[in-house]
Amino acid sequence: MEIGRRSFLSFIIGGAAGTAISPLPWKLIDDSSIWSQNWPWTPVPPDGEYSQSNSVCTLCPGGCGITVRKVDDRAVKIEGMKGHPVNDGGICVMGLSGLQLLYGPTRVKTPLKRAGKRGEGKWEKISWDEAISDVTKKLAEIRSKGESHAVGSIVNSDSGTVPNLFKRFLTAYGSPNFMTMPSMQDSYNMTMLLMQGVSAQVGFDAENADFILSFGSGIIDGWGSPVRMFKANSAWKVNGKKVVQIESRLSNTAAKSDKWIPIKPGTEAALALGIANVIIMESLYNRENIESQSGFDAFKELVLNEYSTDNVSSITGINSATIVSLAKNFAQASKPLAICGKGQGSTPGSLNEFMAVHALNALVGNINKEGGVWAVSESDYIKWPELEMDSIAESGMQKERIDGAGSEYPHAKSLLNRLAEVINSGDGSLGALFVSDANPLYSMPDSKALNTAFDSIPFVVSFSSYMDETASNSDLILPNHVYLERYEDVPTPGGLQKNVIGLTKPVVTPQFNTKNVGDSIILIAKALGGSIADAFPWDSYDACLKETLGDKWDVLEENGFWSDSDSKVATGEFNFYPDAMKSLSSFSSVSIEGSTISYPLVLIPYDSIRLANGYIGDPPFVIKTVEDTVLKGKTACVEINPKTGKELGLTEGRYAFIHTPRGKAKVKVHLYEGIMPGIVALPRGLGHTAYDKYLAGKGCNFNELIGPAEDPISGLDAAWGIRARLTKI
Repeated sequence: MEIGRRSFLSFIIGGAAGTAISPLPWKLIDDSSIWSQNWPWTPVPPDGEYSQSNSVCTLCPGGCGITVRKVDDRAVKIEGMKGHPVNDGGICVMGLSGLQLLYGPTRVKTPLKRAGKRGEGKWEKISWDEAISDVTKKLAEIRSKGESHAVGSIVNSDSGTVPNLFKRFLTAYGSPNFMTMPSMQDSYNMTMLLMQGVSAQVGFDAENADFILSFGSGIIDGWGSPVRMFKANSAWKVNGKKVVQIESRLSNTAAKSDKWIPIKPGTEAALALGIANVIIMESLYNRENIESQSGFDAFKELVLNEYSTDNVSSITGINSATIVSLAKNFAQASKPLAICGKGQGSTPGSLNEFMAVHALNALVGNINKEGGVWAVSESDYIKWPELEMDSIAESGMQKERIDGAGSEYPHAKSLLNRLAEVINSGDGSLGALFVSDANPLYSMPDSKALNTAFDSIPFVVSFSSYMDETASNSDLILPNHVYLERYEDVPTPGGLQKNVIGLTKPVVTPQFNTKNVGDSIILIAKALGGSIADAFPWDSYDACLKETLGDKWDVLEENGFWSDSDSKVATGEFNFYPDAMKSLSSFSSVSIEGSTISYPLVLIPYDSIRLANGYIGDPPFVIKTVEDTVLKGKTACVEINPKTGKELGLTEGRYAFIHTPRGKAKVKVHLYEGIMPGIVALPRGLGHTAYDKYLAGKGCNFNELIGPAEDPISGLDAAWGIRARLTKI
């Protein structure tokens, strides 16, 4: 049998990816845990009573159930919870290493008040009473000036009791500036609203799909609920299901797929519409059902007139025959599923891409059906009494949000990507900012500009459990319990096709002088008094949580999760051609920053299951699993095609500087056949300046090299890359 270059690369990289989800890394981790007993900060539990406690991992958005093994009150091992509807006994390398985050040296052990300049690392230990008093005095001062709208918060998501406590607090205080960290869920939620007319969370019946068409989604690189996707991918292989990965770089996901189709980055929407062109031209859709749907005639005219296979071929770099074959195989499958959201899905992406890909699922009639895409109504268990606002709050809530969400972009709930530009340009300001379960100074694009914006905010309060980049640049840290020390609800993870609520539980007593962030918010509200205090009638966060969950509480306490087997499906008339889609007729994609003359290359990011790039950074065990073609010593490796390397005179292992319009970094060259010529790639998850010596100072932060690119329809960040150049050192 003849093996081509692409097949050979897929075989080699696929073997490495297989190793990543095989028992080998777990054996290495187990060995590491033995070796690391010599580390001075690693506790060695004495002999004692053995027990197990079920909880939920919150180290990524996956929401996996976990079982924690204990000796007396000391946690000694974390495993996947058997029978949990998300992961059913599986666990990823990050979840396995959670004990290092519980007992490690990066914990913030008590409330801290800045004693030097921001970022200088000088802190004063204070009591919780002092910390709550400092926050209350500052907020009372801002409110007395009639500037309640100049307070904001940044949290990880808008789901669950803790985010809703922040939102309720800001509403009672008088500020609309409740902001969340962005992700692909923002774009999917907006797609559901515009194309199906429903406010719903997207769900994918990945387990039952038989032809998966992935537009850059890192199925085994951390996309969605990682362990769930590992299991689904393995089942596809066993059952002969087909997976096609479309992206410009041969990722682990691409290597483990049945077919990898390289594409010019940023042209995925055009390819989806080219596939739609073939499906319509060949009458491979259900005429009776589809042609009655709203907007189909306009959509049909668009794809037939503008997105012929020849046109799409010139845009994407994929030949016409491949586009035709792809369309036919997808449409003729029994349960085809098209998905998007690049890498781990931590950036929203272009709304046009999401709508175009979602239209493919509608064309083949696989919406709200087995193996398809589901519109899942969110479980509305948070039913708190309507709060009463005083005149200051009413006035503040009438002000426009600082990020323009809901006004300039009416369908957007939060546009954190716009915050740095708004503040740095002088078009808006904040007097105080709360940050919880998020690390925006590391994980937001153009993190340097956001750092500048933070410098102009007089009062920044972090609720971080760890001394991360954002906490390091705060004025006050009110440390939260870590997830193994607290109660908290974990709502349905993105991509699950039914409602599941998980419950983190205090499997061990708090190790330090920390406090549940829910309790901190309640204490601040009560200290402010008046209508703000009245909005928080609970004595504690645990009381609030138990009351909120109601009849679900006993099930959650016993099982660690509540699952709705009859989750409500949000239904609405499908609109193939909403007004927002009309910009597709111009062939345009979101423009990439930089000139081709000064920056002849295109830099793109890539994600790895071994590199956390969100709120939590890699623990020591996990960073040790990163390949030396990703991180060599303390230098990140940049992937370039050998042809590109030859043109630039760069050889394997050569040090170089990578320059973009936003910054530069020292890198090491890794020649890689699995990336298209003219494109270079860097991993996300490196370049931390905070945490511990095992993570800080290793590699470069991709977010310091790229800026946001505002999607003209949604306002969300649609950046997929940035122009760059490489120079020899």
